[in-house]
Amino acid sequence: MTPVRIAVALLLAACSCAPALAGSDDGKDGKSGGPARSSKAKSPSPETKAKTSSPEKEDVDTEHLFGFTEGTDAGEKGQQEVVFDSVSRIGKRRAGPGPSHYRAFDARLGYQFDPIDRLSIEFSAFGTLHRVRTIADLDDKAFGTFDGASIDVKYQFLKGSAEQPVGFALEVRPRFTRILPIEGNGADVFDLETLAQVDVQIVPNTLWYGSNVSFEPAVGRQRGSGEGYRSSTFVWSNALVGEVADKTYLGPELRYLRGYDGAFLNRLESQALTLGPALHHRFTEKAWITLAYAGQIWGRDSDPAFARRALGLGQFERHAVRLKLGLEF
Repeated sequence: MTPVRIAVALLLAACSCAPALAGSDDGKDGKSGGPARSSKAKSPSPETKAKTSSPEKEDVDTEHLFGFTEGTDAGEKGQQEVVFDSVSRIGKRRAGPGPSHYRAFDARLGYQFDPIDRLSIEFSAFGTLHRVRTIADLDDKAFGTFDGASIDVKYQFLKGSAEQPVGFALEVRPRFTRILPIEGNGADVFDLETLAQVDVQIVPNTLWYGSNVSFEPAVGRQRGSGEGYRSSTFVWSNALVGEVADKTYLGPELRYLRGYDGAFLNRLESQALTLGPALHHRFTEKAWITLAYAGQIWGRDSDPAFARRALGLGQFERHAVRLKLGLEF
């Protein structure tokens, strides 16, 4: 299934489920009109109220709730999790006539544990697949290989709840990678992503807003040629999701991305704005899936040859699809 069809399917699901978020409050009797109750009727005792009242919902884990945007939750002491996380990146500017395609598939397998409350540590191994043909400034290639490892450390300074709706966390992600993400050339690269995360329960246990600000410098050297490599990326992402069915959450996600030549935001090469739906579902208390699509709706490249062309395709793709699967234990 293509990314566009995935996006359409998720948007149709959002439209069909939207009434669930807009339900009106009914009267306690479930009736409209009718004779008034007698003023002598006995009011329910406190014991009866306790028995008939519905239990309050538990706070929803926001860590994987938002698609490309990360939630602030970091778990409790002793919790463990295995995660499969993949991003498919599709579509760049063609170099000329004839068949042309750009497809990159990045996969991560991670193990996460929480040594203390609100602190999570995750070890990950990466793999990548590239298929490139007749793309501007890129060599044709088709291959798949191991792509390095990382360790993520996250601390949640503020935990959101129904009573206190704001959550805040910081995460650092040092990583060694063997393949340049755009060109697909062999390299030895070290990058360090720093991520500030905020989420807010707008409607307790019903509607959430998540926002991330990310800075990721990368330095290294290409194998073979020995040419140096330096780049940096700035990303601001925002998502709004609501519970549309039991344990199912859906909503839009908007991201602004800037890609630079140089490790400290030295020279802007591309910028892009992406929009798409994000879906999260819990199969059980311990098993979940997150699916998100991001389509580029605006962008610019700084290269004079492409400055007047639509979209920022030098550093970013037309389409991106993220799939995450997790099992907690």
